Order: sequence, then structure tokens, then C-alpha cells
Amino acid sequence: MSRRPAWWLNVLKVLWPITYWSARMTQWPIIGKGVALIASPFFKDNGFHLTYIPINHPIKGVENVVLPRMIIEEMIKRSSHRVTINRCSCRDSSDCKTYPIQDSCLLMGEGTTHIDPRISKHISIDEALKHLDNMLSLGLIPMAGRVRMDDLFYGVPNEQKLLTVCFCCRCCCTVLKSLRYYPQDIQSKVIRLKGLSLSVDPDKCRKCATCIEDCFMNALTLADKGIVRNEELCKGCGRCATACPEKAVSISISDMEVAIADVQNRIRQRINYE
Repeated sequence: MSRRPAWWLNVLKVLWPITYWSARMTQWPIIGKGVALIASPFFKDNGFHLTYIPINHPIKGVENVVLPRMIIEEMIKRSSHRVTINRCSCRDSSDCKTYPIQDSCLLMGEGTTHIDPRISKHISIDEALKHLDNMLSLGLIPMAGRVRMDDLFYGVPNEQKLLTVCFCCRCCCTVLKSLRYYPQDIQSKVIRLKGLSLSVDPDKCRKCATCIEDCFMNALTLADKGIVRNEELCKGCGRCATACPEKAVSISISDMEVAIADVQNRIRQRINYE
């Protein structure tokens, strides 16, 4: 087991803003390419691969099903071991006042057996499911996949046996705040759910631009005919649907079973968490 005393989370709180500023620095002249080169080992190959699972419901094509719970519940039940990290470093470093800092991040797989209990809680399947329901009830956005940096942060061997499930808030999440600044090859490793699409009802949309301001990828723009979405930039997090005061944005999934199978297969190809 790794050695990470309780004060280690205080260290992460201080260091965490570097994850945001390093992304911004990749856009700077002269030093940008150097910063991107230094960061690249954490993102290359299978080191970084994530999918947002939109919390918004109802989702067209997913009647009577809470999609995030359905996907993550299966992961929890298949996982060989599970922990929650005692403090979410994203919210901790931002001193979040809106969402809980404690016990947010859920990690799964054999890799979690290495995580020091002084910074985590080792939990049962039932406890993990209860935690999932609590996070979803707060309206946080689940993000699941492989994050190589978590091995380093939590003292886990780099054996691709650690599945990260974050419950993200727009105000503090490092990925939500910084992904737009990274090079395109890194941005492309956040994959939208297969078959997921967004639409805007022109009769409801008042062109207030709230969704545009809230989109972490700058994937939305305002045109004469209304909101226009950049298909390549959109990561399908569903924040625009949540933010819209007129409920003019809706989410649909063409085939739920295909979408679920796709995200599960992509994760299994990169992480052995069972």
C-alpha cells in the first residue's frame, strides 16, 4: 500500500491549480510547446480517456431510466475494489461553496487497494451505490475513464487498474475549466457518448446566451437563426441543457444499448477494474 498521510490532500490542494495553469500555458507563445511536451506523458496512449455521462433527464430515447446510474452502477458491481477520496481536490483548491468537498471522487479497480486509508475510504458495493445516488441527486456531472495522473496523486502503480469516476461541478472541475486550452490531440480523448445529440427548440430559445457562457469547450455560438453547436468541440456533458433557463435545449440518444456498450467497451480496453 502506498504511503499518503492525511496532510497529502493539503499538498494537493496547493498544487492543484497547476493542472489548470499548465493547460493555459500550452497556448502561450515560446514556452507553450515546451509545457505541452512536459505534460504529454500523462496523456499519451491510454493515459487519458474520459467520457461525460449527462445528468439531465428526461433524455429522449432513455425513457424511465436514469442513464448515469445505469452505466456507473454496472461499473460498481463489476469492480474488484472501490474507494472514495476524502476530499475532491478540484473543489478543495477552489474552496467550493456550492457542492461538497468531502467524499466526492469514486475510484474503482485493484489499483484502489494501494490507496492509503488516511486519504480515502475503502467501501463496499452497496456503499458505492449509495454514494453514486447522493452525487447524482446534487446534479453533478459524472465523468468516467482513465486518468494517468491519479496514479501519481494517490500512489497507485501504473498498471491500468484504476478507474476514475469524478462527479464534476462547472465551477471547480479542472477538466471542465481547462480542456479547451489543451492541444486538439488531448481534447479528442474526451469522448462524447455514442449517438448522443443536442437540439435547441427555436420556439423556446430566447437567445439569452446562457448556454454559450456555460459551455466549457466554447462549442456553442449565437447566429441569426439561434444557437449553433460545433459538433467537433461538443463533449456531450449536458451542461447547456441544465443551464438553459427556458429548457430549450434537449438531449437525445439514438440507441441507449449501443451507447452504454460503447462506453463500457472503451473503458475495458484501457482499464482492468474488474
